Amino acid sequence: MTGEGASARHVAIIMDGNGRWAKRKHLPRAMGHRKGVEAVRELVRGLEGTGIECLTLYAFSSENWKRPEEEVDDLMNLMRKFIKSDLPEFVANDVRLHILGDWRGLAPDIVEMLEDALEQTAQGSRTLAVALNYGSHAEIVQAARQAAAEGEITEEGIARHLYSADLPPLDLLIRTSGEVRLSNFLLWQAAYAEMLFLDVLWPDFTPDHLKQALADFAERERRFGGR
Repeated sequence: MTGEGASARHVAIIMDGNGRWAKRKHLPRAMGHRKGVEAVRELVRGLEGTGIECLTLYAFSSENWKRPEEEVDDLMNLMRKFIKSDLPEFVANDVRLHILGDWRGLAPDIVEMLEDALEQTAQGSRTLAVALNYGSHAEIVQAARQAAAEGEITEEGIARHLYSADLPPLDLLIRTSGEVRLSNFLLWQAAYAEMLFLDVLWPDFTPDHLKQALADFAERERRFGGR
């Protein structure tokens, strides 16, 4: 049991609301996604001093392929630009990149860029985990299949084969935009995570919002099924 005052080592965020942000401002959806990338950049830059060891961001789900082709293409191009522009900063700031999901199913040039980024940041002390082409149901099925190949299926066996196996346990899951659902994200990992649903669109999310979320987390008493 963890009492009040505990700090969150691992925080995950469902970054929701880029499209609505753009619509409210009468801008193309692509502008919302670009502003959302800026919010990611500022958040990563503000991690130092928060006590967070791992920040996990839901960037592109396996269901997002259903979106219009133009929007998917724009998201992929944004990913290319982000990796190219921010990788040196990750290395300089001791940030390790970790990918969750079937990221090798992305375009070959993106896969190559990600492989290079993973290699260059492997020694970082803080982790930025990015969920790409990710779906929690598929993750659990894959982990269960691998656990079964080793013998009896156990919780420990499944956990060993999750994309997040080498990350700290999930402490806090945040979703922006006012929606209150998990959208097939970290379903196994979130079993005893604290959750916070914020009525702020992702492009407007700032490091101050994160600090307030961490303060809220510190006030909660975590029982993990106990009393």
